[in-house]
Amino acid sequence: MRLRKGKTKSILERALDSALLAVEVYNKPRTAFRSEAYVTFMVIAWTRLLHAYFHSTMGDRYYYRAKTGRYPRVDGERKAWELATCVKKASFLNPAVLANLNFFIGLRNKIAHRYVAPSDMDPLIFGECQALLHNFEKTLVQLFGDEYVLQENLAYSLQFSYVRTPEQREASRSVLSAEMRSLYSFVERYRSTLPNEVFDSQEYSVKLIQIPKVANTNRNDLSVEFVRWSELSVSDREHYQQLVTIIKDTIVKKEVVNVGRLRAGDVVARVKEETKADFTHFDHRCMYFLFSVRPLKEEERDPFDTETRFCHYDEVHGDYVYQEAWVDFLTRLLLDSRLRREEIRDAFRARQKLLLNDYLAPTNTL
Repeated sequence: MRLRKGKTKSILERALDSALLAVEVYNKPRTAFRSEAYVTFMVIAWTRLLHAYFHSTMGDRYYYRAKTGRYPRVDGERKAWELATCVKKASFLNPAVLANLNFFIGLRNKIAHRYVAPSDMDPLIFGECQALLHNFEKTLVQLFGDEYVLQENLAYSLQFSYVRTPEQREASRSVLSAEMRSLYSFVERYRSTLPNEVFDSQEYSVKLIQIPKVANTNRNDLSVEFVRWSELSVSDREHYQQLVTIIKDTIVKKEVVNVGRLRAGDVVARVKEETKADFTHFDHRCMYFLFSVRPLKEEERDPFDTETRFCHYDEVHGDYVYQEAWVDFLTRLLLDSRLRREEIRDAFRARQKLLLNDYLAPTNTL
């Protein structure tokens, strides 16, 4: 687009200055209010960018105007469209970009009158903040050309390696101020209203995985490389998806125990529901004794002496947890009528034992 000389160029330069100032403030280590300052400056930058576009395309007509034809004034100046009005007039913005902008319009109004601890606010909205900047530059280039690219003026922000522990994060949440709880509520409510395709878009919120490059590389290679998802081949996308899966699996294994395990009450309820039989806790006790799945509490046996395909001893809680496979085994046994309840109870009272392999299904691969 060819710029009109004078006011359009002046407005656009102010938009660029505001965006660069937003990034500069955000990336300064000692900035105590980076999110608030970043959001404020970026809202100004976006407003100026759209004002420049409107001035270039339709002239000096992006002002509020009363039905009388008079212009409302603020401190003697005509009142220009605010960002909320600008985005409604900018039909070229896609739904994800609009969702991101409307998020910050609402957030800006809230943080302007609240004190927010940076350690709480910054990580919460980092993805949206990064998308806000990416969208600004993309729209800037789309409207006014490649000569206004900002990335050559920016450097990747250095990161400290220390990460707060889950316990520290939980302690921080427990002492959140009423103001911070209100902001958390706003962010969660806003995100919950978005369609999946908008929320998952990088134009609404940038999701990053930061992984050290440890493979052998050329010594002249860049230390930081950014990959555009839209430009990846199908096979490369599959590799990245696998990487995300590996990272998620690792987190679960480190931070969660007894995943997918069942308590005795859960087993009884599940078997009763699936078989429609009056399966009781006593019946369950009979079953795990008969098949030597775990010792009875009164037995003088090692509590860890369990059939690990079905049951494990939880040393921390001094109790037993069961696998889904145990529910499947009991359900199939009762549905096939291979053992009747009377037989089970009589064998238990006589302290008889049954061989597990005699009752496993032929196709069982456990």
